[in-house]
Amino acid sequence: MKKRKWTRLIMCYHVIVTILTLWSVVNVILLTFHWGDWQLEKHIADALLGVFAVDYVSRFVTTPDRKTFLIHSAFDLLGIIPMHPVFALFRLGRLARLIRYHHLFYRLGWDGKWTHDFHRFIYSTGFIYLFSISIAIIVLSALLFSVFEHQSLSDSLWWAITTATTVGYGDDTPHTPVGKVIAVGLMFGGIGFIGLLTSTITDFFTTDTQQAEQAEVTVTSTEVNLLLTKIDQLTTKVDQLQADLNRLKHKH
Repeated sequence: MKKRKWTRLIMCYHVIVTILTLWSVVNVILLTFHWGDWQLEKHIADALLGVFAVDYVSRFVTTPDRKTFLIHSAFDLLGIIPMHPVFALFRLGRLARLIRYHHLFYRLGWDGKWTHDFHRFIYSTGFIYLFSISIAIIVLSALLFSVFEHQSLSDSLWWAITTATTVGYGDDTPHTPVGKVIAVGLMFGGIGFIGLLTSTITDFFTTDTQQAEQAEVTVTSTEVNLLLTKIDQLTTKVDQLQADLNRLKHKH
């Protein structure tokens, strides 16, 4: 009875998280395209941010394995960054974990090779770790740039992304000595990790292609060997039939 009650509480909690996550996404879309009452939507975004922040801290404090929690909840942490409303989209990572937790794809019959490949791509290749570190470097650099260069958080984030991706439009540049030091750190750290991120994605798909080609070659070789075996068997039978016919001719 107690276990059933606990299960129901978990289900209710997950349903509430799902609703708030989807609400966050809708709210971001409304804010981005300036649909509806912008002030009301901004207050809603701030309230949702507070709820998810409290939820994240509570889970972090109560979890027995905080190291694993930080790794698997990297998107949750990104989803409570108060720099720009668009970071709320990272909360969809929480929704993806809830889907996995309840095995919804399996229950709906959608579980297949692509779900296993996706999980292997995210965790086995280290993509989640490189992505989290890259985002952390960009966000931290943007925050420090905003403080020392007296720029808005959104402009600082734009500067950090264009710098880390080597685009460098030049519309925002550091003018203070500290700002230039931050830029140098971002160039070395951010570009390095983003390069690793890109190579990880490339290696994953390249390896999959090579494995598929190798598997195809293996299947073809197996089929050829099987065909040769059958040909040998047929040849043996033909020779035996020929020998039987020769014996019958000699008798007559």
